[in-house]
Amino acid sequence: MATEQSKTLAGLQLAIQMETDGKMYYQKAAEISSNQLGKQLFQSLAVAEDIHRQEFEEIYSAICSKKGWIKADYQPSGDRKLRTLFSRAVKEIGTNIKALPSELDAVKRAIDMEIKNYEFYKSRSQATTYDVEREFYEAVTAEERGHHLILLDYQEYLSDPAGWFVTKDHPSLDLG
Repeated sequence: MATEQSKTLAGLQLAIQMETDGKMYYQKAAEISSNQLGKQLFQSLAVAEDIHRQEFEEIYSAICSKKGWIKADYQPSGDRKLRTLFSRAVKEIGTNIKALPSELDAVKRAIDMEIKNYEFYKSRSQATTYDVEREFYEAVTAEERGHHLILLDYQEYLSDPAGWFVTKDHPSLDLG
């Protein structure tokens, strides 16, 4: 029967792999993106995934060296940088964007990946009995949710830029 520590370590190993895979995916997506906004967004997501990986590795190492689950200094960005990057780029580009099918596919796959990460971290936060572990997983869960939302926004923008502007940027039309 697996001990609590072995379950925790297995969860951390999976998290490290998920974040590593996410970083690699976002780096490749940035390379194939047909526009500057996509490149910057995917590069920023790759950096965020790498920060998560580093945090998970630090915690994994501490547990392996018998220090237990450490209080991580992890402060989620709340995706402020991603939102700022997105809004600035959208203002510059406007509705003058053409998305290649491959880019839309990349965004859809990224959305699915973020949902899976979110669900995994949410389940880890609910399964633990340790407050510090729960708090950490909840913080990462919130950030993954933010990644998911910005990717949904980007997908909508790529699919229908003019419609996106009507609903997101200019919710009412001034007729007089």
